[in-house]
Amino acid sequence: MNDALTHWKSALERGEPASFFGDLSPESGAELARLALRLGRPRLAVRWAGADPLTHAAALLRLGESEAALQVLEPVPDSARPAALCARALWQMQDAGAEAATGKALALARQEGDVGAVIAAATLHGEQLLPQPHAALRALAEGLKVAEGSGQPSDAHLLAVLAHAQLCLGGAKGTRTAAKALDRSLPRSPARVLALLALGREIQARAEAAEGELAAVWWRGFSIVPHQN
Repeated sequence: MNDALTHWKSALERGEPASFFGDLSPESGAELARLALRLGRPRLAVRWAGADPLTHAAALLRLGESEAALQVLEPVPDSARPAALCARALWQMQDAGAEAATGKALALARQEGDVGAVIAAATLHGEQLLPQPHAALRALAEGLKVAEGSGQPSDAHLLAVLAHAQLCLGGAKGTRTAAKALDRSLPRSPARVLALLALGREIQARAEAAEGELAAVWWRGFSIVPHQN
């Protein structure tokens, strides 16, 4: 990480406002937008994303602004990553076509060999299937296998959804998975919020969500486990 980006990272972590960063070049703005999103500051990511529609749309989805995200993605050429974001937007909107869009995103990700897109789409598919936990486990398994095959660690968001599916089936495995998801999650991220909910730590989960400017759609449909770790 270069010196400027290290400086910006520290400022974002301190909670500095947009005015602190001054005028940014388009290239610097896009880089900083990606960093802001990663650090759980989506409103700043939206402000800076500029010509980076994927970061812009992802930040809007953190805020629950799904229609705006779809508008940002509309001119983007059809490929796995924008398709996965579109599917997430439709899911947030409770659109009847959300599951079909997720299937399309998965198919594109497989064709393109895009590991990140497969994991994102498999995670979303798992969320959609949570009322049928065995089916959710099968959907999430694809993301786990792809990550393992590429030598990547399991994705924190996928693990958090997996924990909820496992908890639906009973036993201690879900709690262990949730703890692993929590360890791997970034502050103020959807993964951390879902992991905390799976561990029954609702107050902390809601505090993380508020700090990360997360819309409630990110935990819609997730039950809260009635115990405190």
